Amino acid sequence: MELLLMSFLHSELERFTPRRIAYINDAARLHKGSPFTIAERNAVKDSCTEFIELSLSDTPREELVNVLSEVDGIYIASGSTFDLLHTLRATKSDQIIKDAVFKGVMYMGSSAGAIIAGPSIEPASVMDDPEEAPNLSDYQGLNLVPHVVIPHAQGTTGPYTIDIISATVQKYGTQWPLVLLRDGQALHVSDQKTEII
Repeated sequence: MELLLMSFLHSELERFTPRRIAYINDAARLHKGSPFTIAERNAVKDSCTEFIELSLSDTPREELVNVLSEVDGIYIASGSTFDLLHTLRATKSDQIIKDAVFKGVMYMGSSAGAIIAGPSIEPASVMDDPEEAPNLSDYQGLNLVPHVVIPHAQGTTGPYTIDIISATVQKYGTQWPLVLLRDGQALHVSDQKTEII
């Protein structure tokens, strides 16, 4: 199993990105057309040879299973963490994605896509608005890693000030194993080791 969990992109994205990528854009739905979503999509598209963009909310389960059986990597884009988890649950795509990762498909995620890979997205409630997905019954993530990524930890990205990052650590730092990442950093997880790069 291999994962690359980023705060926002990474200078060595091309080195880590598999050849064929399924790019899942649902987290960016509420931010469509914003500069960060365009920059992220273009960077990932330029890093692979085959780019398949999917919206889970529009993709039948059978089609998702087929696409994920033919790609080398899944990239879950930045955006709203709570809206993303709601979409994963509502479409039952969460288990399909986990099954693909356990079969060897690489998981890549940035910001919201990195947060949901952990055991819970609850620590993101200081940064993102849980009311964007009021019907979530719990905040359990995909549980692909034991850590909860806290992106944008430099405190200078948009609304994610150093006060927001500090409040997140104060509220959840003893409850969850938080990994704080600055933009440009990533948590790389492989069978051999886990490291911040």
